[in-house]
Amino acid sequence: MRDFLPSDVRKREYVIGIIKEVYESYGFEPLETPAVENIETLMGKYGEEGNQLIFKILKRGEKLSEELQSAGVSEFQSSPDSLNSPNSPNSLSDLALRYDLTVPLARVVANRKNDLPKFFKRYQIQPVWRADRPARGRFREFYQCDVDAIGSKSMTVEAELISAVSEILRRLEFAEPEFRVLLNHRKVLKGILDCSGISENQHVDALVIIDKIQKIGGAGVAKELLQSSIPTDASEKFRNFIFWLATESLKMPDDTPDSVNEFILKEIENFTSGHSDAAAGLNEIREILSLSKNGWAANQILVSPSLARGLSYYTGTITEIFAVTGDFKGSLGGGGRYDGLIGMFGKEQIPACGFSLGLERILVVMDERGMFPPEIAANTPADVMVTIWNEDSIGESLKLANELREQNLRVLLYPEPDKFGKQFKYASQLNIPWVCVLGESELAENKVTLKNMQTGEQKTILRNEVAASIQRTS
Repeated sequence: MRDFLPSDVRKREYVIGIIKEVYESYGFEPLETPAVENIETLMGKYGEEGNQLIFKILKRGEKLSEELQSAGVSEFQSSPDSLNSPNSPNSLSDLALRYDLTVPLARVVANRKNDLPKFFKRYQIQPVWRADRPARGRFREFYQCDVDAIGSKSMTVEAELISAVSEILRRLEFAEPEFRVLLNHRKVLKGILDCSGISENQHVDALVIIDKIQKIGGAGVAKELLQSSIPTDASEKFRNFIFWLATESLKMPDDTPDSVNEFILKEIENFTSGHSDAAAGLNEIREILSLSKNGWAANQILVSPSLARGLSYYTGTITEIFAVTGDFKGSLGGGGRYDGLIGMFGKEQIPACGFSLGLERILVVMDERGMFPPEIAANTPADVMVTIWNEDSIGESLKLANELREQNLRVLLYPEPDKFGKQFKYASQLNIPWVCVLGESELAENKVTLKNMQTGEQKTILRNEVAASIQRTS
């Protein structure tokens, strides 16, 4: 969990601004939910590993005392060890910090269905919390930038989501070769697992392992599959097919994604021949590829048979933005279809699909590669600084600052009378490009000396010409 200094906040606001602008251009509306959820709302939605990363909140006051007493632990003598002892109750927590933004959305839709349109399109940009081990680009508190479409099973939804997130990355100056939209389908994965001989009750174990491929590599995945309870012949058949397909597709030219995708789809079709779920998933993938031809994601989508996404609520398509830029190689976000999640909170099953951009990783990559516009990278709080000559002139300096603000300039007023040299030094430290000097002669003549802090040049002009002069040369 981190503090953000002004320069960090400006960069975050710049990226968030573009994300909001693009999402709203697709008709998505803003939504916000509380940081805290009932613990039963979150538990059981993210798989076993996800459950372990949820930040739980202890009960408070009398409720906590009652639970501790029932466990034979004194409230004032309790320690982390005693709270985790085998005799402690499992009900010490009743709330938790939200783990993601998708489950809270599902709760809202289920509870407020009558207040929402038939097709509800929302974006949400808020922090989430995970009790994770921090790593490069991974934090315990971080922002998610979610976009979701509720109420339709049409693959048009997937095509629009993929187009929107691709447009955002292009607007942020990620070049076409620097990222790919990886696409897979849970039904296709089910078909591959079934046809490999892996029993359905072991599908989750296999998907959790294959989902780690970016973290631990192919060798790590192979090792974990062999160490799992999955029969060796079945795990090897599954692993060999997935790895062979990935290896063969990598041999094909990067500039022919259509050919690569068709090769992968045909091979999966052959491997899962006669499996109805796999066939349905392959048809939906083909439809998304077709619908995306004329959007921002044209030539960006690659079918990825090893893409699993570990969250257990996905039911259909799954997507991930994979970036290779500079020394960074990894995910910038992901999502998928979760047609069964909303039904967990209500009586009605409502189809849904979404995508979450990883703001923190995007910022890391953009910072390292110098991708921010000059005005953001310059890290300046104002366009111009107004000086104060002496106590008697403070009123005139305040007046000038307000006049310039009325003309849409960002103005910083030096807070007290001081030597002009010290005031200029302060402006330089803040990278402020212009300084307005109000000294004795300027006040007498109703003029201002305008100093360019980059070149050192200065000129004395009428007060009503200052704003236009700054705007003309900026």
